[in-house]
Amino acid sequence: MDRTGNPLTTVGLNSFGFDSTVNVEDLRALYLRPRHRQMSSQTSTEQDPMPSQLRSTYDSTSNSVSYTTVSKFPPVKLLTPHKKKQILVTGGAGFVGSHLVDRLMLLGHDVIVVDNFFTGSKTTVSHWVGHPNFELIRHDVTEPLNIECDQIYHLACPASPPHYQFDAIKTLKTAFMGTLNLLGLAKRTKARFLITSTSEIYGDPQVHPQPEDYWGNVNPIGIRACYDEGKRVSETLTYSYQRQENVEVRVARIFNTFGPRMNPQDGRVVSNFVMQALKGEDMTIYGDGKQTRSFQYIHDLIDGLIALMNSDESRPVNLGNTDEFMVGDFAEMVREVVKEVKEQDGEEIKPLNIVYKPIPSDDPQRRRPDNSRAKEVLGWHPRWTVRMGVEEMARYYKALLEAGEIE
Repeated sequence: MDRTGNPLTTVGLNSFGFDSTVNVEDLRALYLRPRHRQMSSQTSTEQDPMPSQLRSTYDSTSNSVSYTTVSKFPPVKLLTPHKKKQILVTGGAGFVGSHLVDRLMLLGHDVIVVDNFFTGSKTTVSHWVGHPNFELIRHDVTEPLNIECDQIYHLACPASPPHYQFDAIKTLKTAFMGTLNLLGLAKRTKARFLITSTSEIYGDPQVHPQPEDYWGNVNPIGIRACYDEGKRVSETLTYSYQRQENVEVRVARIFNTFGPRMNPQDGRVVSNFVMQALKGEDMTIYGDGKQTRSFQYIHDLIDGLIALMNSDESRPVNLGNTDEFMVGDFAEMVREVVKEVKEQDGEEIKPLNIVYKPIPSDDPQRRRPDNSRAKEVLGWHPRWTVRMGVEEMARYYKALLEAGEIE
């Protein structure tokens, strides 16, 4: 059931002449194992839920893993040539990118994924490798790219603090040079260009919730500045190309998003809490737990990105969940959800403690989007509850832990 109590059987919107609706079970089949998938859903299916996934088998005696590929692909829509688009997704092997690729592939479009695999992984899109509608290219967007396309989703950039702080200069180069190269490509091919910006451009906001016309409160020389200011200059570059070169642009400002395929070691709140709870470890909160965050599930974000790309809205648009949690309360909810998941699997429940550590530098105290523009111009609003998303993510990680694919 969705946030309004209605059955959640499909995701996506049918708007602006672009139908992005797909069956929820078709998406779940791409990342949830059979047992976990049926437990998290009110419906079940008889068909193989991972028909074309890269299969891995772990041998604990030799500490080795063997991989097997299969040739059967998930069914995709059959589109006529004039409806079928050539869509480029940079960063398409990452967390958000891979879910976007899944949706676009299921909708029947030709999808080209470009990724340098710094934070992305081939395994997130391996179930499409070999499909006639799919192409995967290892490429760093800081270098020019010559390709033909109708739409460009530019997602390429490390997004978690440990990753973007690992090489701050490269993060800035990716933000500026990568965006410059992709805008140049959009200009040449006359492709519509969407860049995934971030709520981090608002910094530690003094306005709450944050509307798109708020200019932010950002430390330009702090440890997070490589990402915050990198995304701000990416937006500046994007709108400069719109004004000077007449490139069709779309800007999505993404707030905290979670879901399957998040790197369990990326240091983000949701993945940290879920992994610690599943492994029976103390749950770590940085600060006093009273800072607030809003969390949206990945499928809601993908709905918003596709709707924005195909709309006529060229102003920045916030995409996030307006439900605001204190981090301490969110930790309690995750602990409760993971306990329920383990109980359903008949596992022993170990008491979990919550421990507090010093808060990192420049960590914002409050973060919640004003979604008025997205609701008004896109007809978009989150449908998944945070609790539903946490349960699905817990089952995803649990399956990987049981298979020995993560630790």
